[in-house]
Amino acid sequence: MNKLALILGLTIAASAPSMAFADGDAAAGKNVYKKCMACHTATEEKNKVGPHQVGIIGRKAAAVEGFKYSDAMIAKGAEGLVWDEANFTAYMKDPKGFIAGNKMAFAGLKEDKDIADLIAYLKADPKP
Repeated sequence: MNKLALILGLTIAASAPSMAFADGDAAAGKNVYKKCMACHTATEEKNKVGPHQVGIIGRKAAAVEGFKYSDAMIAKGAEGLVWDEANFTAYMKDPKGFIAGNKMAFAGLKEDKDIADLIAYLKADPKP
């Protein structure tokens, strides 16, 4: 094996853990979402303590009508932050670290699989 092929192979192998859960399981994500349900809903456009999450993946931050966002979240939305899979993942890992000063009290999800499953659930357009 030549050195280039070996380096390429090792590079791919090293990045595999971060790609392992690129496709989540929506059914498992429904169970993960139970941690969110006290403050959010993903099945109807109704705000609770937090904004509804219908259509959140692909939506601009701080864009839900009628919800009073923190100044920090409004600023991120004004900067153009969109809740794509990468940004949503980073936020769910450490909400206060990703957007300092936001109002969400939840500490975040530490498992990549849980976040991937949650994203799959949210993208599946959940129904009540």
